[in-house]
Amino acid sequence: MEKIKSYFTDKKAQVVVFSSTAIALYGYDQGMMSLINTNANYLSTMGIAEEDPQVGVIVSVYYLGCAIGAIIFSYLADKYGRKPALFGCLVTASLGNLIMFCSGLGYSKGALAVMYLGRVVMGLGVGGVDSVVPVYSSELASDGARGKALAQEFQSNIFGLNMAFAINLAVTVHLGKYNEWAWRIPIISMQIYPVSLLAIFGQLPESPRWYMFHDRTDDANKSLKKIMGEEDGKKKFDELTESAKSESDQKVGYADMFTPGHPQFHPTIITIMGQVNQALTGYGAVSVYGPQIFELLGYSTRKSEYLTQGNYISYFFLMTFAWLLVDAVGRRTVLLWGSGVLTMCFFLLTLFGGLSMNADGLGLTREGVAIPGIISLFVATGAFGIGWLATIWLIPTEIYPTTARAQGTAVSVVIWGLANFTVTLLTPILFNNLDYWLFLVFALTNTFAGLWTYLYTPETGGRSFEENQEFFDSAKEAGTWRVGRVRKGEFMYMPYPKPDGEEGESQPLLQRIQEQL
Repeated sequence: MEKIKSYFTDKKAQVVVFSSTAIALYGYDQGMMSLINTNANYLSTMGIAEEDPQVGVIVSVYYLGCAIGAIIFSYLADKYGRKPALFGCLVTASLGNLIMFCSGLGYSKGALAVMYLGRVVMGLGVGGVDSVVPVYSSELASDGARGKALAQEFQSNIFGLNMAFAINLAVTVHLGKYNEWAWRIPIISMQIYPVSLLAIFGQLPESPRWYMFHDRTDDANKSLKKIMGEEDGKKKFDELTESAKSESDQKVGYADMFTPGHPQFHPTIITIMGQVNQALTGYGAVSVYGPQIFELLGYSTRKSEYLTQGNYISYFFLMTFAWLLVDAVGRRTVLLWGSGVLTMCFFLLTLFGGLSMNADGLGLTREGVAIPGIISLFVATGAFGIGWLATIWLIPTEIYPTTARAQGTAVSVVIWGLANFTVTLLTPILFNNLDYWLFLVFALTNTFAGLWTYLYTPETGGRSFEENQEFFDSAKEAGTWRVGRVRKGEFMYMPYPKPDGEEGESQPLLQRIQEQL
């Protein structure tokens, strides 16, 4: 009861609930198409066969919409405010979903074109959500809790993924793969997210940072007092005033961010490579083509669907460790451990997938040797969620000045969209040509992702936005991007706050984790 009361008075709690639900919308779409792709009525309505490359194109074109939407709505977020941009994102996503639902409803000619249109329009809205929500959330979170806030929101992303797949599976089991509503119900059910978000939209505060950097100091002061209270709000207002003065002449455009030598070029490359490396983990493919991966390990279609749901449920609960650890041990630590575990698991999946595919010739039972493969895939999914899912979206919100934060996050979403467009488009082709050797490809790409992260990604946790920007100034002075060579490797590790009344000792890890609970 006390928590419910807190929600109605605590603006930060309202922002977390709103942001979490918005990110769940993105997760829902990731899981929505997984079983729709194999629905016979859907394929017939679209006029395509299950092996048609357009099945993958329909899925992947959404990511192109996301890339464009990120640019559009990040511009609107910077010019008109975070809240107006979020409103536009939600309306656009809702419209795109309705277009998808109406595709081929009572007609067949042109159904495929309408589906493509719906996927792109919905991608515009969801891409906007992905670019604006992390910025909005991080600007209202305290410096020591930014990771926890975003990781909790991305745990909701996995809730959305679970919800979509569960609805898909339920209607497929009860209505069959030849029933029209077995694919339309999962699509229209997504409306619960934008509709519910729009219903609570009016309670949200605007970002005080945005107000301050648009010379609306009175509005910033009022917003801070609503969010933090009179005393803390005044203190934060003074900090933002100083920050605004130092950044007032630092207007940044997209061309600047891609210009070598510009102060924002280095953080932009970090952002780009973060999203490229996340795509190289292979989990965009696992989210969309989960059942096909279990079939590759030797299981029947229906059993593969149940195993996929089980994997997603495990994924959701393991994400708890993401928000417990990301502010306790740091961004680099969870990323590097995630890469190490993913690499090992995909090597194991190559082995067990090969044994499963060749079980008859080796005198083995196919399902028996696939069981260790299932365990490896479950562990890999958890490692991705803990290490790579939220963290790579968090870092761009921490390394740019306020004048470039929306653009930087938009770049992150654009690269995410293009990278996942490529991965989801190629995955069916790779499945058909590489079989279990696909897992070896992912093992090698995860190795690369971990190595690049170790060499070039700075630790941004436990520091203010301004302190993180000092890394890039120091890297320029040192003439290197190697984290270990900048300020004696100071940015390889997260600074731990000292316990009250003590000097010279870092706060114990268990104490840090307890604070997250």
